[in-house]
Amino acid sequence: MSEAVRDFFDDLTRGGGRMLRQVSGTVRFDLAGPDGVDHWLVAIDRGQVMVSRGGADDADTVIQTDEALFLRMARGELKPLPAWLRNDFTADGEFRFVIMLERLFAPPPGARHPRAVAGHAGPAEGR
Repeated sequence: MSEAVRDFFDDLTRGGGRMLRQVSGTVRFDLAGPDGVDHWLVAIDRGQVMVSRGGADDADTVIQTDEALFLRMARGELKPLPAWLRNDFTADGEFRFVIMLERLFAPPPGARHPRAVAGHAGPAEGR
C-alpha cells in the first residue's frame, strides 16, 4: 500500500463536515496493488468518519479498483461517477455511495466556486 493511500484515509478521519452531514453507512474499498489487495472500511455516521483497515463483509457498498485509479479519483483528476459508468471500477451494494464518492474526493484541479467565477460573494452585493 502506498503512502498516498494511507494519507487519504487518514485525512478522511478528520471529518466530512457539511458534505457528509446527512450520510450514514459503510463503504469498503478493495484496492489492488503490487502486493495484493488492501481493504479499507469507511464508516460514516452523519458526518463523523471512521476508517479501519481490513476486510468487512457487512459493508453497504464495496468499491473495487486498482490503487492507481483510486489515487487519480482521490486527487480530483478523475470523477468517480463517469469512471464507474465507463466500468473503470466496480461497485457492489447501495448505489448512493457511488454518488457520495464525489463528496469524499478532492475537486478537479483548478476548480473554483461558482461565486468566485461570477465575481461576487452573494446576492446582496452590488444591488
